[in-house]
Amino acid sequence: MATKLSDEIKALVRGANFAHLATLMPDGSPQVAPVWVDLEGDRILVCTGEASLKAKNTKRDARVALSVIAMDNPYKEAQLRGRVVERRPDADFETIDRVAQKYARRPFPFRQNPAERVVLVIEVERARYAVLPFTHTPA
Repeated sequence: MATKLSDEIKALVRGANFAHLATLMPDGSPQVAPVWVDLEGDRILVCTGEASLKAKNTKRDARVALSVIAMDNPYKEAQLRGRVVERRPDADFETIDRVAQKYARRPFPFRQNPAERVVLVIEVERARYAVLPFTHTPA
């Protein structure tokens, strides 16, 4: 059952903050990849190529988990679980170009194999948001 995302989680996803997407391999083991994310209502969008592990894994098993951290404060985080409910073609690069502008301030540079581009639409079933009482001060 889909859950409504809090304003804090929506702000994290709308910002140029990195997420880590976990999918399941054929043997059930987890596979994690850093990804750019975008928001559509209460759904998370992840752009990828059909040949990627995340695309292959979610085609077989739609269950996913994501963590998102704020780039300016990595102790501000969201932990999300859900499933891929739609796979949209993105051969015209419309979605990935919009997302790339957010993260890199330019269109997505890898233009080969446009027919392979896909947007994974994730419906969130569980969501947790936290701000931990730490300051990021690496040694």
